[in-house]
Amino acid sequence: MQFTTKITIPKSNAPIDYNSKIMSLGSCFAENMGEKFNYFKFQNTVNPFGIIFNPVSIEKLLNRIVNKIEFTEKDIFFHNDLWHCYEVHSELSNSNKEDFLKELNLLIFQSFNFLIQTSHLIITYGTSWVYRNLETNDVVANCHKVPQKQFKKELLSIETIEVSIQNSIDLIQKVNSNCSFIFTVSPVRHIKDGFVENTLSKAHLISAIHSTQKIKPINYFPSYEIMMDELRDYRFYNSDMLHPNQVAIDYIWIKFFENYVSETEFETKNEVCSIQKALKHKPFNPDSENHRKFLQNLNDKMTNLAERFPQIKF
Repeated sequence: MQFTTKITIPKSNAPIDYNSKIMSLGSCFAENMGEKFNYFKFQNTVNPFGIIFNPVSIEKLLNRIVNKIEFTEKDIFFHNDLWHCYEVHSELSNSNKEDFLKELNLLIFQSFNFLIQTSHLIITYGTSWVYRNLETNDVVANCHKVPQKQFKKELLSIETIEVSIQNSIDLIQKVNSNCSFIFTVSPVRHIKDGFVENTLSKAHLISAIHSTQKIKPINYFPSYEIMMDELRDYRFYNSDMLHPNQVAIDYIWIKFFENYVSETEFETKNEVCSIQKALKHKPFNPDSENHRKFLQNLNDKMTNLAERFPQIKF
């Protein structure tokens, strides 16, 4: 007897393996998936400019990276004792203007160098709701606690999101024609926008991605649908009742892994997992012969893995 509905997920025709280079961009759920890739020692970079929720802001950053458009003084501002940029997350904000610009521009070139080698780009959209700066008329990625009267809140139309997705794909293909694209919608509910408004927001994102699938070679991973249907229970949420808890994140990761990672890598993934667990082991007696043998065995496993995959470091 089935006590939950199951989401059908097509197998990827370009599966990820341990030689793949993965870039993940988008909402906080992109960070959750990125942490999984890191734990299992895939070659992965996540949100170099911090968490970004909306398609237009992700497109704008990709345009900077691909065309190497450096940040200048006109792109930053001082507020609450820190220098900020409306295009990036506040975790990058800095008290020193010169250091801030230097860091942002270094990230552009580092991201470009990784992007041209990227085999799989995973983009996780969080919301269609955006804030537009009234002074510049630009959509911002982050308001940085600037007074709300300086912004206008609006919902991106399906058509606008479609154009943004297509522009993002075209930008990547300009410098990397071999990149595979995986899009998903974050299962995190943005209830601050309102319950109905959150549903509308997610619907716009999903509709735009599926429309783009008809004209662009992209994959859609249903993380939002898995959360809403397979995990339709508040026991799979954190205490805020909005964010998936670790059980839900692990479950969605397994669904992703089973369908988007090459089956030839399952054994390697299990080896990595075994080593990771062993590294966290706390010995009862560190000076015992048994522990010495345990460490030797662990070292042998890591050496053997490194011989096959030199990029894997513990």
